[in-house]
Amino acid sequence: MIMKYDFETILEREGHDALAVDGLGTGFAPDPPEQGFSVIPMWVADMNFPVLPAIQEHVIHRMQHPAFGYFMPSEEYYASISNWQRSRNGVEGLEEKQIGYENGVLGGVMSALAALCVPGEKILVHKPAYIGFTLCLKNAGYDLVPSELKRDDDGTWRMDLEDMEQKFREGNIHTMIFCSPHNPTGRVWTAEEMEEMLQLCKKYDVWVISDEIWSDLILTHSPVKHVPLQSVNADGRERTIALYAPSKTFNLAGLVGSYHIIYNRRLKVLTDKAGSLSHYNNMNVLSMHALIGAYSDEGQIWVDELCGVLSENVRYAVARIRKEWDGIDVAMPEGTYMLFLDCEAWCTAHHVPVSDLLKAGWRIGVAWQDGRTFGGSYTIRMNLALPETLLKEAFDRLGRYVFS
Repeated sequence: MIMKYDFETILEREGHDALAVDGLGTGFAPDPPEQGFSVIPMWVADMNFPVLPAIQEHVIHRMQHPAFGYFMPSEEYYASISNWQRSRNGVEGLEEKQIGYENGVLGGVMSALAALCVPGEKILVHKPAYIGFTLCLKNAGYDLVPSELKRDDDGTWRMDLEDMEQKFREGNIHTMIFCSPHNPTGRVWTAEEMEEMLQLCKKYDVWVISDEIWSDLILTHSPVKHVPLQSVNADGRERTIALYAPSKTFNLAGLVGSYHIIYNRRLKVLTDKAGSLSHYNNMNVLSMHALIGAYSDEGQIWVDELCGVLSENVRYAVARIRKEWDGIDVAMPEGTYMLFLDCEAWCTAHHVPVSDLLKAGWRIGVAWQDGRTFGGSYTIRMNLALPETLLKEAFDRLGRYVFS
């Protein structure tokens, strides 16, 4: 297939402000490899592809004007978000007054929590859980209550609605964080599943903070499409604070910037107020122009091609794991570019702790991520958003030096 955009060039990221490679060995990241092995970054959730050229063009064009004073978000900024949500998610009639800026999705989570509850309250989060959620909740003094996702007979990750109801009821919980699509499992929730969840939320008066930052990255083999939680039913529309960003889709985390969508007027006022109190939750003018470039017609094409590339990478990785790595279990993700490996059977059979398995990969330059921080005893998370040649090199090294 001939594509318009470049997903094959191997970027030289070392020394270019890239946490994925320059952060190795800093304590929270994988260790650097042994001499003779190059780094293949497969841990932190950013991509190793050249950025959409339209983003650079919009930012460079703005840089050419020699003034960078105070500014206000433009009508084009809000129109870009509304157009994107309509074309990607089928959201009609989204208005400027329902959109609000946030310094990153995690910043949005904290603004939402400050609007909904006070430190010390219990917050339900599905487990395995994105480490950012757990760290933010604990640092801010909230009581995280996990509800474990379960895999059914087909290996598909599912919400445990009975467990959720029990915890809502017995824990007097009135706020939950929902991740859709789910990180780290890659599950894309169906409208029917979310309908059942929202029925519980209505029954127990639970507000939902919905992290939908991965919503653009739905794999082409997925049997379902992303449905915004606010689009499931009228009640969900009113009880949900939804968080989005172009950062995961277009690899713009270094520019900082996300946004919330809130239809409930009272909830919008409270969230905006909570976000304003630090006086630091303000947009960067270059971030604004980066979003406008990303959420363009060119961006639509680029994301469609990206999802095709990611889907091929996921299919390749899952096929090799299932064929060659006995004892490593993985569910086929439907969205995101992450794999969540269950290594318990392999570690048990080889009498190897998962910490040693991780280090075996790090030594040969495969910088995969410790999945235990997401809530799994024998788990590893792998980022597959990299050129095909690097992906195959990583799996060849693992097959030769680790799983042989």
